Formats: sequence, C-alpha cells, structure tokens
Amino acid sequence: MSTTTGVLELKMYINGEWRFSSNPDTNKVINPANGELIAIAPRATVEEAEEAIGAAKAAFESGVWSKLSAEERANFLLKIADKIDEKHDELVELEVKDNGKIRAEADADISDAASCFRYYAGLIRTPDGETYHVGEPVQAMVVREPVGVTGLIVPWNFPFLMSVWKFAPALAAGNTIVYKPAEVTPVTAMKLIEIIEEVGVPKGVVNLVLGKGSVVGDVIASSNDVDMVSFTGSTEVGRSIMRSAAGNLKKISLELGGKSPNIIFADADFDAAVDHALLGIFYGSGQVCSAGSRIIVEESIYDQFVTEFVRRAKNIQVGPGLEEGSEMGAIVSEAQLNTILEYIEIGKNEGATLACGGNRITENGLDKGFFIEPTAFTDVTPDMRIVQEEIFGPVAVIQKFKDEAEAIKLANDTVYGLAGGVFTSDGAKALRVIKEVRAGITWINTFGPTYNEAPWHGYKQSGIGSSLGTYGLDEFQEVKQININMVVEPTGWFSDDK
Repeated sequence: MSTTTGVLELKMYINGEWRFSSNPDTNKVINPANGELIAIAPRATVEEAEEAIGAAKAAFESGVWSKLSAEERANFLLKIADKIDEKHDELVELEVKDNGKIRAEADADISDAASCFRYYAGLIRTPDGETYHVGEPVQAMVVREPVGVTGLIVPWNFPFLMSVWKFAPALAAGNTIVYKPAEVTPVTAMKLIEIIEEVGVPKGVVNLVLGKGSVVGDVIASSNDVDMVSFTGSTEVGRSIMRSAAGNLKKISLELGGKSPNIIFADADFDAAVDHALLGIFYGSGQVCSAGSRIIVEESIYDQFVTEFVRRAKNIQVGPGLEEGSEMGAIVSEAQLNTILEYIEIGKNEGATLACGGNRITENGLDKGFFIEPTAFTDVTPDMRIVQEEIFGPVAVIQKFKDEAEAIKLANDTVYGLAGGVFTSDGAKALRVIKEVRAGITWINTFGPTYNEAPWHGYKQSGIGSSLGTYGLDEFQEVKQININMVVEPTGWFSDDK
C-alpha cells in the first residue's frame, strides 16, 4: 500500500501479485468526516476479474490449500489473527477514515475480526462428519468438503469485520477466494490481503479485485468457474446476484436488508429500554442491517418513552470518528447522506411527525463531512414508506401498540426478517413474543450483541443462508456421503446363464 503525498495508492492482488488495473479509470476514496481524499483505487476490467477467478480455480484444483490438513489451515488462521492484533491500532484508524464510524466502533470491529479467525481455527479442528446405520453390510458415512472457488462480496458498513466473517470460514473449509470489497470502503480490504500474504498463504488462494459491482460483482456472480457467492448488502442487489448465479446454479449465501422491530412493553426497565433503543438505531449512524429502526412501544408508556428518547437523542455527540467525545460518526458517503435526507422528506410528506433531528449537520466545522442529526418520527402508520423501507441511516420510527397481539402483528409487518428485540420484565411473555417474531437474530432486554459462535441469519427477504457459528462454516462446505461395501461379492441381480 504505497502513498503519494499522504494519499494511499491501492492495488489489486491476483495470483500472488500486486498490480494496478489496465483500466485508466480510478476510484477516489473519500474520508466521510471531512471530504478529504484518502486513497485512489483501481477499477478492474472484466478480463482482470476473470483472471482472478482463473487463479482461484487453479489454486483450488492444485490442492495447495484444499489438501492441507485442518491443523495446517488452522495454524494459518491463527497467524492471521495474531497479525490483526499486531496491526490493531493502524487498522482502527484506517477503518475510521474509510467508513466514518467512531473509534470505539472500529476498535470493536477489529478485535472481533481477530476473534473470528481464532474461532474458526478452533472449529475446523473439532470432530465432524457422521456415520449412519443401513440395513446392508455397508459402512456408511458423511464427510464435508470445500465448495471450491468462492466469490466474497462485502458491504461498506463493516468493511473489515464483514470481510472476516466470510474469509475465516471460507479459508478454514479449504476454499479459494475472489474478493470484492465495496468501492466506497476498500482501504482495509487491501490491509487484510497484505496480512494474508505476510503469513504465507499460497498464491492464488486469495485474490483481491477492486472495482464496480456492475463489472466485478457481475463477473463473479455469473462466472461458471465460481462455485459459490457470499454477498452482504441490499435486497435489491441480492436479487440481481441470484439471477446471475442461476447460470451454473452456484451456491449462494445472501445477508440482505432489514427493518427490525424493537418491542418495548410497559413493564420493561424504562431507562434500560430507552438506552438500548438509542444504541439499536444510532450505533454505526444507523448504517447497520440489524438496526432497531422500528421502535414499537406499549400505548401506556408511549408519550413518556418518546419524550425521553428524543431528549437523549438530542444529546448525542455527533462528530468525526477520530475526535475525542464523538458518539456517532459520519454517514459513509454523500450519496448515502442524500438517500437518508430524501427518506426524511418522504416521512414528512407522508404525514409523520418529525420528533427530533432530520437535518444535515454543518456547524462546528462539520460542513465538509457527511453528518446527520439523530432522527425520530412519531405518528406513523404501517403503510408509510419510512416504516416499510430500509433507510440505512440514523432514522427511527416509533410506533404504538395496545396489546401483545398487536405488537407481534406490527413487528412482522414488513418484507424483512433479519432481527428483533423485546423488552419486558415478564420472562414468559418475553419468550412467548420473541418466538412469534419472524426474524433470525433476536434479543430479549438487549439489542445488538453479536457473537462469533451464533448464527447470523435472516428470514423472508433478509437473506438466504447463515454467517458465523457452525452454520457459517456449513455454508462453505459441501456434504458427501460415502458408502463402503464390507462384503464384496456379485449382486445376483441379473441372471448369468451361460
């Protein structure tokens, strides 16, 4: 990663070689906190993306990675984790500059990434496979094998961590990789590949291709030489990847959008519920697929909740991620900033009440960055676009319910099913309600914790497949049955008259 007057010059990594693209068009990477240029990235051609796929295929077929023992692959993963720890502070600073999030969030991301590699290094060495009983003299078993060439397409909201969520299980299982990070946040992607190269992962096993989704992403999704695509991003793009992947019926894993409900009953710990609701929507400036963007509050405490939520939201310190005291950072790009502002206007035009926020922040030296006030709407109805559509920003809608049945109905009234939460002091009610919420990631009396050991999985239009846990490893493996005849003799099925 070279620099020119402080601006990073990013390169692609194909078959063990760092290179620029033959395409003269480049991508300018902007620090969303101040609008300054931090990096220049190449935009790969179709041919370069195909070359990366070819390198990954050749590496897989050679067995240079897939034929290593589980222990050998695990040792590489542990070395990668150690390098991430070693470069922790550098990675945190780059992630903040690249994405706009605050330092505390980036710090957690980088630490979790190292832990993720260690988790899969341990998991791949545990016993797997199974045997089963059949009614013949046959020893029958199931084994797991790598899928092959995997295309990993990563979003911009958690650039480093989401990459690792895919890399760790893919490598642990013995696959090779073609990796496309988001164009808006490619900086730490290159650092991850540098780390992988440093620990000695063989050439061709991991390939980094920078560029547009409409070019690189489409090549990866449609290529007959790619055996699996793992994508995190919008539901709209996920549909496009499904269509492209149909060409060779490749395996797909899609972690898509969300419009997650956070149900708060009157008997909940009030202060804790308000605090977690704030974190659920304003963490990461609301640019989180599992954000609790629909806060559903019991009627008897609704006004009290709104008053306290708005008071607390107005006190959130918005500012540059590297600045001491910042509690919410920048929006990742000007385009995303404008999308959020458009949704705020849509909400006002639909008749919702803007309870707080709603404006771009330009005071106190923030005019060159992409900052929005923490925002909340009340007096909303289920049919409003701001209630149904993923805004992907610091915008909450606060809904009202009368009883348990209505809370469940409102919670499930979207096309999404990624996450959901319930706050109540009644344990039986909490479990009863959360089991009715049609979502794959749920919490009771908290909102947002994520664990490497637990599956990250969406219902409905929030995706297909799972990340993390044993389920995340399963995504990157094929299942094979092997049947061994213990008594070798002719079957006698057909006559053998001579």
